[in-house]
Amino acid sequence: MENIGLLIEFKDGLVKDANFGMAAAARGENRQRIALVVDAPVDDARRALQAYGVSRIIDIRSGRNGWDPALGSAAVVAAMRQFGIDGLIGLTSPAGRELLPRIAARLDAPLIMDCIEIDAQARRVKTSQYSGKTIATIALSGGHFVCGLRPNAVAPVKDPVTADVIEFFFEGEGDPGYHVIDTRRDADGAQYLAESDVIISGGRGLKNSENFKLLFDCARHMDAAVGASRVAVDNGWVPYSMQVGQTGVKVNPKVYIAVGISGSIQHFAGMKTARTIIAVNTDKNAPIMANCDYYAVADLFAILPALEKALAAAKQ
Repeated sequence: MENIGLLIEFKDGLVKDANFGMAAAARGENRQRIALVVDAPVDDARRALQAYGVSRIIDIRSGRNGWDPALGSAAVVAAMRQFGIDGLIGLTSPAGRELLPRIAARLDAPLIMDCIEIDAQARRVKTSQYSGKTIATIALSGGHFVCGLRPNAVAPVKDPVTADVIEFFFEGEGDPGYHVIDTRRDADGAQYLAESDVIISGGRGLKNSENFKLLFDCARHMDAAVGASRVAVDNGWVPYSMQVGQTGVKVNPKVYIAVGISGSIQHFAGMKTARTIIAVNTDKNAPIMANCDYYAVADLFAILPALEKALAAAKQ
């Protein structure tokens, strides 16, 4: 039986919903899905993950004091070797970008990030290339393989089982060569873009940073995240962490609302896989208008206050 590991991420002590898509991506005959939980609440992980076909959970205790990707990656590799785990799937998230390359390097394994489809049986993955103009199918070889799945790219599938929990204690391998001094979060505590089901983004049409409040006012009624185009980031209106696009965050939400965004190919590369795209722009010939499901040729400063009012009424 092939063992596929799932590197589980948490937020505020709870399993992130994006992990359930990883479990669906790892499905297959004669395959056991094993969750790797590093210094996190294993009881919540067991309750959440066994509903999606995870039959074993490795409770890794590394003794980390705060965020330490070197120690965390070493602990995951040790657990994979101890329990005969052939492949590992994680999220293409800030944490995943830190951990997965380190794990792949320790295993001397191929690594593909930002996958939108994973066939663990054939060891083939799909990921976008050339600013999203094409989808590449990549074959993996070797004793192990490591993949980073784009959050929300694979829909969760219920597959209830009873999961066993196994404790695994890991002792560090000496001084890693550096130490994490401080870890900070964005002050607004916004949802991480790539894991959001609904995103409302603003661009040049917002004109300044103060007007992004219009987006945040709408977003709080939809439990949505707020994104931005590169122009808005380059002008200093919002932080880089909010940028959607080829050089920013690649997202795959159920709904993407582009407000005052022209829709250049660089921006479109980061959100083209959204299930529904809605655009608001005064220019009916803007590129985004040809690449969306619904659009309004209108002034965003008239649309957004009306939308916020309607959302508030609907929520009540």
